[in-house]
Amino acid sequence: MNFKIGKKQFIMLLMALVLQVGTILAQERQNGKSMDEMWGEQNTLGADAPASRTALFDDGNYAMFIHWGIYSNIANKWKDSTYYGISEWIMNPRRANIPADEYMAEAKNFNPVNFDAKVIAQLAKDAGMKYVVVTSKHHDGFAMYNSKSNDFNIVKATPFARDPMKELSKACKELGLGFGFYYSHNQDWTFPGGNGGPNVNEKGKEVDFDYYFKKKCLPQVKEIVTEYGDIAMVWFDTPGNMEKKYVAELVDVVRKYQPNAMISGRAGHGLGDYKSLGDMNIPVANIGGLWETVDVTNDSWGYAWYDQNWKSPKRILKSIISTVARGGTYMLNVGPAPDGSIPTEAQESLRASGEWINSYPQVVYKTGSSPWGRKLPWGDVTIASDGKLNLCVYDWPLDGKLWLPGLKNDIIFAKLWVNGEPLTLETAKDGDWAVLSLPAKRPERLISVIELEVEGRPEVDTRSSLDPVFSTELPVDFATAEGVAITEKRWMEKFGEWKHIEQAQDWTDKGEVTWKVMVKEPGYYQTELNYAGSGRLVWRITSEEGNLVQNQQNSSEVYNYYEMGLLKFETPGEHTITVTLVDGNRKSASLKEIRLTPEGSME
Repeated sequence: MNFKIGKKQFIMLLMALVLQVGTILAQERQNGKSMDEMWGEQNTLGADAPASRTALFDDGNYAMFIHWGIYSNIANKWKDSTYYGISEWIMNPRRANIPADEYMAEAKNFNPVNFDAKVIAQLAKDAGMKYVVVTSKHHDGFAMYNSKSNDFNIVKATPFARDPMKELSKACKELGLGFGFYYSHNQDWTFPGGNGGPNVNEKGKEVDFDYYFKKKCLPQVKEIVTEYGDIAMVWFDTPGNMEKKYVAELVDVVRKYQPNAMISGRAGHGLGDYKSLGDMNIPVANIGGLWETVDVTNDSWGYAWYDQNWKSPKRILKSIISTVARGGTYMLNVGPAPDGSIPTEAQESLRASGEWINSYPQVVYKTGSSPWGRKLPWGDVTIASDGKLNLCVYDWPLDGKLWLPGLKNDIIFAKLWVNGEPLTLETAKDGDWAVLSLPAKRPERLISVIELEVEGRPEVDTRSSLDPVFSTELPVDFATAEGVAITEKRWMEKFGEWKHIEQAQDWTDKGEVTWKVMVKEPGYYQTELNYAGSGRLVWRITSEEGNLVQNQQNSSEVYNYYEMGLLKFETPGEHTITVTLVDGNRKSASLKEIRLTPEGSME
C-alpha cells in the first residue's frame, strides 16, 4: 500500500511532534533540572539535621498533602473545555493558557463556604497521618492565607474573606498534628519577574527574577514562618534555575524563625533536609537516608470535576507500607472540592485505611526498612522499633505456606494477629528458606500482619528468589547488563501524572540482562516479559543449565506483559536467568521486568 503525504501535512505533523516533545521536556524542566540531577544534589541531605527536626520522618512516616487554590474552583474546566490531568496547572500555556488578568479575576468566584478546618484535621488524624502540609502559594501566585505583602490572596481577593490557614493551623495543633506549608518559590505565573510570570511590572517597567524575589517571594516566606506559630515543614517546590543565593536566603529565614521545621529537598542546591523523589514515585529498591515520596488519592493534585479514580483503602495501605519498607516517608494528597470540602470517596478510603493503621501502628510508625531490600511476591516487610519483623501479607497463599527466602536467623516465634489477638504459627527451616504455616482463611480483609521474632539482628540473603507459590516479578533494577543500558525512564500518562521505572534500552546484537536467583522448587516456570517497543520482537530467555525459551510477540508503546513460554530449572539453589533481544526494532525496545510463575513438574 502506497501512502503519500503532502508538504503541508508533513509540516503540520512535524510541528505536532515538536510540540509534544517540547511539552515533555518542558515538564521535565518544571523542576529546573532533571530528577537525576536533583537526586544527585540531594544525596547527603538530612545528615546533620537535629532529631527535633527529623522526628517527622523517623517516627511518623505518613502525612497529608493538600493542594487547594483558585484552580480547585475552575476544576479543570475552562470555557466549556475539559483539560485532563493535574488541575493546578490549568492556567499554564501548556494547558488552558489563561491570561494572568483573567485568571486573577476568577478569585471573585472562589468561595469555599463548606471549608471546615476541624473536619480536615480530624480526617488526617483518623487516617493515621502525623502532619499536614498545605499549599500557601502554588505556581499561579495565589496565596491561600492573609498575605500582607501581596493582595492576590484568599482574604483580600475572594468573597470567602477568611484566612483558612489560621484555622487549619489551629485545628492541627489541637489534635497533636504537625502543620506545614507548601510554597512555590521559583514559579509565579501572575507576578512580574516570577518564573513563568509577566516581564513588566504595573508601571510597565521590565523586571527580572530579583524583583519578584524581593517584592513577593521573600516577604511571603517570612510571613508563613512567623505568623502561624510553630510549623513542622516548609515544602519548597520546583527550584528551576534559581541562583543558590536566593535559595540560601529563604533557607536562612526558615532556620531563623522555625529552627525545627524541615525543608524539602526541592528547595534546590542541596540545601534541604531530605531527598524528595519525583511525584507519584514509589521505588522498588531500598533507599538510604531521609527521603519522601508524594502521591495522590486519585489522579490530580488539585480538584478536577471528572476525576473519580480514587485509590482503595488497600491500595493506600500498600503504598504506605511499600514506601516505609523501602526506608521512606509517604505523603498522600487530597484536593478539596470547590466548596472547600474533601470529596466523600477520599474520606472513606482514608478512614478505612486509618482504622487498619490504628490496629497495626507498629507496621508504619518508628519502623525500619525491609532487610530484603525489596517487596516479596506475597507482600512486604518492615522492622518494628523492638526489632521484630512485620510481615504484611497482601496476598494469602492458597496452600497455607508462606515462604521467606534467605532468612539466616533462627526463628523464635511467629504470631498472626487475629481480631487483635496473636495466634502462634508453626515455623520451619528448609535450607535457605523459612516457611510459616498459615490458617486457611485470612483474618484481615485488607492486609494481614504476622509478627516474627528472630535470634539477633535480622540477616537476609538479598539475592532475588523465585517463590514456590506466587508469581515472582524481577525488575531490571536487580539485574546486571552487558551491551544494553539500564536507565530511569519517566513519562506522563495524562498531563502531570508521572510514571517512573528503570528499564533496559539501547540493545545491541549481543546485549543481555541477567538476574541471579535462588530457586526453592525445581520444575517449570511460566515466563512473561514486561516491555514496550514497536513491531514484533523476538526474545530469548536462558538459564545457566542450558534451558531456553525463545518466542516472537508483538509490542506497543505501553508497557505490557507478554507470555514467552515455560523455562525449566533442573535443581534447587542459585541459577541465572538471561534475557536477550534476538530480532526486531532494538532502538525502540525497552524491557522493564520478567515474571515467573511456578507450574510444577509437568508430570
